[in-house]
Amino acid sequence: MDNNNKNRKNRESNIPNKKDNKKNLNKVQDQVFVFSKALTVAELAKELNVNPSDIIKKLFLQKKIVTINNYLSDEDIGEICLEFGFDFKKEEIIDEEDFEKLVINDDAENLEERPPVVTIMGHVDHGKTTLIDAIRNSNVAENEYGGISQEIGAYQKVVNGKKITFIDTPGHEAFSAMRSRGASVTDIVVLVVAADDGVMPQTLEAIDHARAANVPIIVAINKIDVPGANPEKVETELMQHNVIAEKYGGDVMVCEISAKKKIGISDLLETILVEAEMLELKANPNRFAIGTVLEAELDKGEGPKATLLVQNGTLYSSDYVVVGSTYGKVRRMTNEYKQVLKEALPSTPVAVIGLQEVPKAGDHFMAFPSEKQAKDIAEKRRLKKIAEERIANSGVTSLDNLFDKISEGLMTQINIIVKADSTGSAEAVKSSLEKLNNDQVKINVIRNAAGAITESDVLLASASKAIIFGFNVRPSALVRKKAEEEDVEIRLERIIYALIESVEAAIKGKMKKEEVETVLGQAEVRNVFKVSKVGEIAGCMVVDGSIVSNGLVHILRNGINIYDGQIESLKRFKDDAKEVKTGYECGIKILNFNDIHEGDIIECYKMVTKDE
Repeated sequence: MDNNNKNRKNRESNIPNKKDNKKNLNKVQDQVFVFSKALTVAELAKELNVNPSDIIKKLFLQKKIVTINNYLSDEDIGEICLEFGFDFKKEEIIDEEDFEKLVINDDAENLEERPPVVTIMGHVDHGKTTLIDAIRNSNVAENEYGGISQEIGAYQKVVNGKKITFIDTPGHEAFSAMRSRGASVTDIVVLVVAADDGVMPQTLEAIDHARAANVPIIVAINKIDVPGANPEKVETELMQHNVIAEKYGGDVMVCEISAKKKIGISDLLETILVEAEMLELKANPNRFAIGTVLEAELDKGEGPKATLLVQNGTLYSSDYVVVGSTYGKVRRMTNEYKQVLKEALPSTPVAVIGLQEVPKAGDHFMAFPSEKQAKDIAEKRRLKKIAEERIANSGVTSLDNLFDKISEGLMTQINIIVKADSTGSAEAVKSSLEKLNNDQVKINVIRNAAGAITESDVLLASASKAIIFGFNVRPSALVRKKAEEEDVEIRLERIIYALIESVEAAIKGKMKKEEVETVLGQAEVRNVFKVSKVGEIAGCMVVDGSIVSNGLVHILRNGINIYDGQIESLKRFKDDAKEVKTGYECGIKILNFNDIHEGDIIECYKMVTKDE
């Protein structure tokens, strides 16, 4: 047996002892009601020995409409207890599915030194990605759209025989939530400030995130080689925000660098190692891995994919992991260079495939000994999440005529579900939508996640009277029909600014006549035929509606819109066809597109003018 397998078998468990947590009991003792979980009206009535209708009546008088099966918030449970003469207390019982709450106390002899996790933060265009580029000797910056990072990346660098893990957080304002995630998992923040620009709004945001995470800051004054560079001015401006360099009597180390010309990079790396040595960072590699999701997406070819940061323990390929409310087996684990890894030690970032669903960035993960245990815990967490969503949305007033209410000057709330092609995009849309809040209207994003629009999204939207916004993703025909049955509106956009503008116009009651898509039908690609001098012909089955010749189309792969185009030719057997309806086969050639895969969905649509 090799060392790798020995280490797997000898791992300690992080899982709480079930004997200590075998019951989630609610009880009344000395007129004090002690509870440990969410309760329905019926359950609370039984525990307090009162009639459920009396509880419903009490809540109705508080303008809260509930039924016997509605879950109650902790505040509502407390108020009901007081109304019926009971005091109340909530006991938090940590069960195995609540592994985020575990406080792991490893014996000192089991701890080993681990690499520091360093987050690069700062204002947009101050050189964060260029600094990572210099450290990695790669060309990340030139490959990014507009020179601005759009997703979190994580990389490791060996310096003087020791590893440093870097997290590159985006600097654009729309992604402030992603910067916050970066600070929550980091040991040290490197604050990049341009010597010719000084302290800017997102510099201050980065300082706030670092302070909230209670981590030390190292200042990297970048662009010292450009005309107008003034490092002393930068240090003075930082002092005004209580970031004081060591030479002025503070505790903040400062390095002057030029990321573009690779000046001072080695000094910065050595400074990071000095700071890490003072922090005495340690972890126990001989236990089941726990950590955090840095980024997640629905990959067009590989399905759900997540970038995980192992924070304690060791993650092995083929381990079973629970991530948020989903689970899976690690089918492949790679580093930033796409090299396949068999194990990931503490402070190691890895890209993992094998999960059942796309998790949320910021979710915690943990490895478990068996698939059954991982599956059971994931299911418990999923049900718990549904219960929490019910509680969060119970009692929320839904308005049939939003614009009439706005014009009457009443306070309103718009519930929204956001689905996007990546977690970063979902959070960017959510952040931008919430900025539209004003005295009259509140935007309440009740779910934002990566992945295709599902029936679960439609059901949640129906229950909470929400609008679903899809950013670069689209629903299947079945989901679209479900939305029609439930009277749920699904709005689809490919440009974030267009989405935000349409919501803003709706809030102001200024929706104008515009061209909108009307879906005509969907065809599933069953075979792909390559014809010389012609290109790829998709052999399809029409699964919904109809496909029309010369129609506009979206090409969908795993629910993600990968191409917009037009039908060049539509055939039934060898004959040209004007229209092919549900249940019939056809051949489709897409104009200027030759990357059709089996399983792709060709969605045919037309543009119509609609008075919103």
